[in-house]
Amino acid sequence: MATSEFQNPPSSSSNPGGRYDIFLSFRGLDTRKKFIDHLYHALKREGFQTFRDDDEIDRCEEIKSELREAIVNSRMSVIVLSKNYANLTACLFELQTILELCKKSNHFVLPVFYKVNPGEIKEQSKNLDFRKKEVAAEKVKGWSVALKEVASMAGMVSGKESDG
Repeated sequence: MATSEFQNPPSSSSNPGGRYDIFLSFRGLDTRKKFIDHLYHALKREGFQTFRDDDEIDRCEEIKSELREAIVNSRMSVIVLSKNYANLTACLFELQTILELCKKSNHFVLPVFYKVNPGEIKEQSKNLDFRKKEVAAEKVKGWSVALKEVASMAGMVSGKESDG
């Protein structure tokens, strides 16, 4: 990622049809009050139209249509992967939607490994256990593939010792 690419906020003409420059994907319990709040406000100050879900996503099996629409109408996604990101099916649906969009278009993805390293995310991909929630094995397999894929991407790794 070239730094100069993000020095000036994209104009609306550089994002035809899109409502957002950036979609933030994160697990609220792990990151909302520290990291995400700071990141969101910094991006807004720099003029980026940034989407974040203000409500903790309930344990629903299907991604909310508003979230899917926000992902599709964004130029890029920042996926903040944390210790419990993969424990919420809604986060995994978001991740899968983002990666599918990335393959079909020029949607840019930046993974941020928040107090975890990529190896831990790959390990989580092997240990997804949603049997209690009666999630189809095919969905779990798709989520596992998505976690491995995002863990293999170049991204930013935050230190485990940082406070947010």
